[in-house]
Amino acid sequence: MHPMLTIAVKAARQAGAIINRASLDLGAIKIHSKTYNDFVSEVDHAAERVIIETLLGAYPDHSILAEESGARGDGENVWIIDPLDGTTNFLHGFPQYAVSIALKQRGQITQAVIYDPNRNDLFTATRGRGAFLNDRRIRVSNRSRLQEAIIGTGFPFRDFAHLDTFCAMFKDMIKKTSGVRRPGAASLDLAYVAAGWYDGFWEIGLSQWDIAAGGLLIHEAGGLVGDFEGNEGWLETGNIVGGNPKIFAQILQVLAPHLTENLRSKIKA
Repeated sequence: MHPMLTIAVKAARQAGAIINRASLDLGAIKIHSKTYNDFVSEVDHAAERVIIETLLGAYPDHSILAEESGARGDGENVWIIDPLDGTTNFLHGFPQYAVSIALKQRGQITQAVIYDPNRNDLFTATRGRGAFLNDRRIRVSNRSRLQEAIIGTGFPFRDFAHLDTFCAMFKDMIKKTSGVRRPGAASLDLAYVAAGWYDGFWEIGLSQWDIAAGGLLIHEAGGLVGDFEGNEGWLETGNIVGGNPKIFAQILQVLAPHLTENLRSKIKA
């Protein structure tokens, strides 16, 4: 395992231990609302602190982009961290949440860890070295027909600007697949695509810390990741499609009639 990935795994497991301890007494957790329907708990903060301490303890000159504490440093090595993806699930005792850590070097994601503390599932990837679940190599599915596929997504919950567009996409996807799933933690959804458990995934307006690690996992598992027109830029816009190569292309076809100007690729001059 790459030395930087080893440190990220250590950080993720330490965060997972904090989350698991807190899950035993959910009633004692202090919560506040960041914005409408967007909650943060003391557990998010404690998990983020231990991740940052572990990463900067090993690499003090690296920068951080974390969901709760924001950005610090402006170097070319940036750790992108979601200490508890699926906070709302966690606070309800719904066992679908994860720790997500990715390293971006000179603009490219090179290391990824997604840790599910409920199942003790550890998804890892290093650019160019493949994707793994608990040290076992994983690959995207080989399903070739969208009609036989199950597809993951996430509902808009905080910003409803694209709700009507999403609902139209969702309706079409229900008709053209074997099923659509929405468990509520995008990092795990992307990891499930990499593992071949989902055949594909799409969502509107995610944050970098939701998708950075999962995007690399899918890439290293032989899948494709892009924005709603199949282009780069998904990390910046948060509009993401992932899947095995055949299903990826078919998801883009389903989404195409529903794309508004705001959801199209922003071509940089």
